[in-house]
Amino acid sequence: MKKLIIPFVALSLLATSCVSKKKYAALESQYIDTKGNLQKTTLEKEALEGKFAKIEKRVANYNDKINSLKSDNVTLKNENDIKLDMVGNTAVISNKTRERMRETLAKVDAADLAEAKTLKDSLNLAISYNLKNKMNTSDLNNSDDINIDIDQTVVMISVSDKLLFNTASYRVKKGAYSLVEKLANVINSEPSMDVMIEGHTDSRTINNASVQDNWDLSVKRSTSIVRLLENKYNVDGSRLIASGRGSTMPLVENNTRENRAKNRRTRIVILPNLDKFFALIATDEALAE
Repeated sequence: MKKLIIPFVALSLLATSCVSKKKYAALESQYIDTKGNLQKTTLEKEALEGKFAKIEKRVANYNDKINSLKSDNVTLKNENDIKLDMVGNTAVISNKTRERMRETLAKVDAADLAEAKTLKDSLNLAISYNLKNKMNTSDLNNSDDINIDIDQTVVMISVSDKLLFNTASYRVKKGAYSLVEKLANVINSEPSMDVMIEGHTDSRTINNASVQDNWDLSVKRSTSIVRLLENKYNVDGSRLIASGRGSTMPLVENNTRENRAKNRRTRIVILPNLDKFFALIATDEALAE
């Protein structure tokens, strides 16, 4: 009986041992497959992350382009609002300036406005109205002897000789200081403007101890105004130009006393940025209200 038991136990142990190896092999195979799948999944995940990163970069680039286009659009709009070009002898002004010009013209006397037939006429009228208000010439005697005109965005203020000087003299009248001060305030209010002071005489010859001829008188009158602007009213001298034209540019023929009086004048030539100028006027008017 004992002899039969021993082989049976051995057979049982052998059978048990064979099943464990099969399970082990299966588990090992399953492990290898799982590990392979994991590696494959990891690679696929990394590939997807790479693609997603590229997509995110593209989206960021698109957003940057969109923002850049928006910024360009704003810039172009602003440039269009402030752009000022010249076509022939007529100023082509910006939308903002045109709107401010309309606001100014609404305050101008209807009779004067009826005389404005062109864009240049309207611009002249608006600039003249604003500058005269800025200079407040209404409190000056003979304020009609101050003429303001604009040609291709160059503003010219022509002041009659009798308001500034005595006959044949280049010393500025004390009574004219208030006018020169108002002019200085206009110049100082817009630092981008350069200013040229031009002296003009009539055709009558002059020669005395102080003045050699009309050229001399016109330059000395201009220099007197420049010195006053710089030394008394603090206008930066680097922005001022003193010049004399003698009798070479008469407004009318020098054949009558009245005509000669018209030709004796001082012309102040300023080159403002029209958009800034109208903005300045608008600001001043807002503060005054």
